[in-house]
Amino acid sequence: MARHAPPRLHAASAAPAPPPLGECRGAGRLQKKLGDTVVEVRAAHPSDEVEVWGQDEAHLGLKPVLRRVWAPRGERPTALLDPRYEWLWVYAAAHPRSGRVFWLILPRLSAEMAQLFLDEFERSHAPAGKQIVLVWDGAPAHRANELSVPERITIVPLPAYTPELNPTERLWPLVKEGVANRAHDTLAALEQEVCGRCQRITAAQVTALTNYHWWPTA
Repeated sequence: MARHAPPRLHAASAAPAPPPLGECRGAGRLQKKLGDTVVEVRAAHPSDEVEVWGQDEAHLGLKPVLRRVWAPRGERPTALLDPRYEWLWVYAAAHPRSGRVFWLILPRLSAEMAQLFLDEFERSHAPAGKQIVLVWDGAPAHRANELSVPERITIVPLPAYTPELNPTERLWPLVKEGVANRAHDTLAALEQEVCGRCQRITAAQVTALTNYHWWPTA
């Protein structure tokens, strides 16, 4: 008996669909951990607002990001390629429910830079009267002994080998698309381009990509 396959194409702005049962490794565990942490933070700070954010980093460099492009039939597509190995790191924290993003461009991924990011993030988005529950992965910079988590931020680590559970991961294709197939002469020029690209990413785009059905509402 013939069967019709379900449609696979979805609008680019479509919210992530709930995965089939058992398909998303660790999602239930992380959801429970986040929920429990929100309850604990609320109990410890009953008069404060609580928000749940996700955080991630990506590196971009003078070696161009390559993407497929259209070309006339019979012609090969072309893209500038200048493989030089200098990099910068884009740090981002996203609030899936509102689409807000805190961006910071730093020279490397290290405990020192992670500390700088946390301090600036707290200063920008966790003033007195607000508590942030922040999900991030187990990168060595995030587990360094010298890292001091700010007072109004509570860290929840991702389960091992589950980057798909971090909604902030889904922002990087949007960022990289803005510099794809283009060579930059200097890191300063690349940084300027990346900054402009990040500023053009809208809250609606962020929410559509990151607002997982199981993400807690704090």
